[in-house]
Parts: sequence; structure tokens; C-alpha cells
Amino acid sequence: QVQLVESGGGLVQAGGSLRLSCVASGIIFSANDMGWYRQAPGKQRELVARITTGGSANYVDSVKGRFAISRDNAKNTVYLQMNGLKPEDTAVYYCSTLIRLYSGSYVPSGSWGQGTQVTVSS
Repeated sequence: QVQLVESGGGLVQAGGSLRLSCVASGIIFSANDMGWYRQAPGKQRELVARITTGGSANYVDSVKGRFAISRDNAKNTVYLQMNGLKPEDTAVYYCSTLIRLYSGSYVPSGSWGQGTQVTVSS
């Protein structure tokens, strides 16, 4: 059974930084593309960053240049380094394993952790 445990969230002032971690178990971590999602109150969950098994990263435009996703296969962990945080980054952040569709787009596998709250004050 897949288990994902996110941590590292908190309250930070605008311009600050946080590093999120997600430890996965129950899967062959190195064989999975991974993603970080976020969900703000009243909004849909969105894919913020993803990283392939080969280490290629991709970001939503709103976080490009500020966030960096990385992975440590030896620790079954995916990270999200968030710099230059803005109030609009406030959300619950989740990690997920990803499924790549034939079209080239990615969708979550359906397994979610409890998430970690990130709150950015202005």
C-alpha cells in the first residue's frame, strides 16, 4: 500500500523560504515520477512541480524561478525547495506519484498523504 508523508510546512513571511519533504513507502520510489500539488481554500488542487525518474523537472509558471523540486531515491524522498514565497503560495501542499498519459500530460495516481500547510503572511 502506498504511503506518502509530507512535512516541512509552516508560517513564513513573504520573501521567506521553506523546504518541504515527502517520504514514500510501499512503492519502488525510483521507478515513479513524482509531483508536488497544492490546494488553496476554495480552489482546485494544482500540480506545482514534477520530477521524472530521470530527474527532469517541470514547474507551473507561477513558481518558476522560485521553487525547485528534487529527489533522493536512496531515501525514498522528494523535496520542494520554496524561495521567494508570496501570500498566494498559501495552500496545503501534497505529494503524489504521477502517471504519464499517452498525450504526455501527467495525472496523480490517486494516493495522497495528509499534506502540509504552508502559510505566507504579507
